[in-house]
Amino acid sequence: MKQTKIIATMGPVSSSLDMMEKLIKAGVNVFRLNFSHGTHEFKAENIQNIRKIAAKLSVPVAIMGDLQGPKIRVSKFENNQVDLANGDVIVLDTAFDGLGNAKLVGVDYKELAHDVKPQDILLLDDGKITFTVAKVEGSKITCNVTQGGILKNNKGINKLGGGLTAPALTEKDLDDIKFIATQNLDYVAVSFPKEEGDIIFARRKLVEAGSKAQIIAKIERTEAVFKNLDAIIKASDGVMVARGDLAVEVGEALVPGMQKKMIRLCHKYHKVSIVATQMLESMIENPVATRAEVSDIANAVLDGTDAVMLSAETASGNYPLQAVETMARVCEEAEKMVDNNIEAHFVHEKFANTQQTISMAALFTAYHMEAKAIVALTTSGATARWMSRVISGVPIYAITDSQEALQSMAMYRGVYPFFMQHRATNSNEHANEACDFLRRQHILAEGDMIIATMGERVSKIGSTNSLKIIKI
Repeated sequence: MKQTKIIATMGPVSSSLDMMEKLIKAGVNVFRLNFSHGTHEFKAENIQNIRKIAAKLSVPVAIMGDLQGPKIRVSKFENNQVDLANGDVIVLDTAFDGLGNAKLVGVDYKELAHDVKPQDILLLDDGKITFTVAKVEGSKITCNVTQGGILKNNKGINKLGGGLTAPALTEKDLDDIKFIATQNLDYVAVSFPKEEGDIIFARRKLVEAGSKAQIIAKIERTEAVFKNLDAIIKASDGVMVARGDLAVEVGEALVPGMQKKMIRLCHKYHKVSIVATQMLESMIENPVATRAEVSDIANAVLDGTDAVMLSAETASGNYPLQAVETMARVCEEAEKMVDNNIEAHFVHEKFANTQQTISMAALFTAYHMEAKAIVALTTSGATARWMSRVISGVPIYAITDSQEALQSMAMYRGVYPFFMQHRATNSNEHANEACDFLRRQHILAEGDMIIATMGERVSKIGSTNSLKIIKI
């Protein structure tokens, strides 16, 4: 079975019940709701439908809300777009509220005039168009067009090298967090964090709103990469390598190495990793992926990412189902090439708590005894998360009676979550119930050897403290 998880972005082409069901069957484990677009009402309908289909198929599916963050954009033009040539002069005016033209356009970020100076380079529409700041006077930023093209309404602005002071959470994001709490989403992606304080603030706002969602930090700012990466990863529950804005800010040549570094740090700090942006970009318009895209997905899998993400491919593309099928197929083939030698993970390793100790002991034992599987009896999903940080090649079947834990574990690489109500009053009975359950699912068979982890106090969060070798 596929170990790497697939995230699909919801949109017009994937919001029907029929398409949702097809996407889940094809390999989608997590649905992403992009809060840069759409209403709360439309998202609430999507959330309800996702859970309805997941329940129908008896498949755990997580839902992630992706906050818009301080995306800096030009405003609208008289004719919806302008054609800019190299050498043209255009003024960005943070105080202008009218429709723009090729000489003047408004900007939705009022502090931009304070954040830039002459010779700064501004990149628009993901770097397709480039301005060089000539002068700044009050709210007006006069720019020379150094790379022209068609600039359309509401296209984004980045500053090469970073340095924009916009906070990670806007008023819109705070309102979206309140909605997310009412919908009990499993993950929240925080856009454009610069430092760990942005993640801590977001977590506080989620808790205040009543949400238990895990936080994914989207790494897309220069400051996040070069100054505060370790601290941001430690403060979050996971990281998204958001290669679009990141490439615009730091330059595309640095992104592949940064991707590998971020995945490596997520393994080190026991966090989730997601690789995103343009993974199957050509499949927005074409039914077949390019060879470069296939290699891109495979390399992310070989690096050890938990999940790979589709954006416009499943939100608005012409071939959403084919894109998911292609991604699943590439993941499965790449996983066959992964080096599962886990010895290096235990050299000089110091375990943080009893749960991690039991998790690592289970991996080590299962690997060396060539066990059929690991069965993790877990209430919160923490034991399964610890295990998923080490790629051992041994499938991890996580058994829980918590719907919240079930859905969150859908993101973890190599973990296959199952919901099971139990009647056991002690750990041995609990393990036997789980083995019988997996036999009924035709996952385990007579003669299989498995490694089970459990706690003496059944259903008590944080109580995992024992390991058992079982022959079915």
